[in-house]
Amino acid sequence: MARPIAETPVLKGEDAIRFERLRTEVENLSQEERAENTRKLNEAVAKAKKYISVRI
Repeated sequence: MARPIAETPVLKGEDAIRFERLRTEVENLSQEERAENTRKLNEAVAKAKKYISVRI
C-alpha cells in the first residue's frame, strides 16, 4: 500500500529569502560557469566510481 505524500511546506522569513536568492543565482550562471560546474561534477563522479562498485 502506498503512503500518502505530505504537503510541501510553505517557506517563510529567512528560508524564503534564501531560497529566492539561490534560485536567481542558478538562473544567472553563464554558459562557461555551467560548463565548469559540469566538468567538476564529472570529475567527482569519476573519482567516486573508483571506490564504488555495484553488483546485481
